[in-house]
Amino acid sequence: MNHQLWDQYHGRVKSKKGAWRIGKQVISHGYDVMQDMVGKFSFMQVVVLNATGRLPTPALAQWFEACHVCLSWPDPRIWCNRIGALGGSARVSTVAATCAGVMAADSRVYGIKPMIEGVQMIQRAVQEIQQGTSVEDFVMRQVEQKGGRPHLMGYARPIVKGDERIDVMRKTEQALGFSPGLHMQTALHIERVLHERYDESMNINGHISAFVADQGFSPEDAYRIFSVQVFSGVTACYVDAADREAGTFAPLQVTDVKYQGKARRAVP
Repeated sequence: MNHQLWDQYHGRVKSKKGAWRIGKQVISHGYDVMQDMVGKFSFMQVVVLNATGRLPTPALAQWFEACHVCLSWPDPRIWCNRIGALGGSARVSTVAATCAGVMAADSRVYGIKPMIEGVQMIQRAVQEIQQGTSVEDFVMRQVEQKGGRPHLMGYARPIVKGDERIDVMRKTEQALGFSPGLHMQTALHIERVLHERYDESMNINGHISAFVADQGFSPEDAYRIFSVQVFSGVTACYVDAADREAGTFAPLQVTDVKYQGKARRAVP
């Protein structure tokens, strides 16, 4: 057991990110919060700074804000929002319901964690293509690894084909002065191959992953920036249910429960 390492931290709290000098000053990543940041940095600039240690330009911060608007809808049928609505119906606190919904979105398949795998995949694709692999070969190998299914991370979507959010984000990027970089160009090439062979296309995770990779962010950076991406929609669904009579969100009848266990037995 490395007690010598623990001794370095005993009786003290170390931080490379920031500190509060009580009654005098708050420092965040070398900036004086009150003098340098308040009223001068946007909220998303601070979010990205605190998540990555990197202060984004106002344009890039606006892009991240647009993403968060795209990724959080007030529809209680969405799984994480459903938890918020159930919390409102059960009369728990706003914070408890919202945090529970955010935690439910921290899943590998749908939600926040796919940001990690999405950025990893497009970075790996660029690296392999630069080393001589064709886009077609890369795609087919990924499909083979998925058991023959064209469900690459960042591509395909349940229920519907296509993703209406991508067109809006592309228009936003153009308005903010961004142009497709190497990762985005590669992502679009992958999409063309998938569309021609399987009639599948990119989803919003694929678009975001390629964009943040072009901006030099790591997979973990993306995950940290988007860690609470669904919270606004969850809160909206909480409020909607909380404003109704308690217990009225998605009530179940006894007949809704389908028992599939052992047959009914007599009690001896």
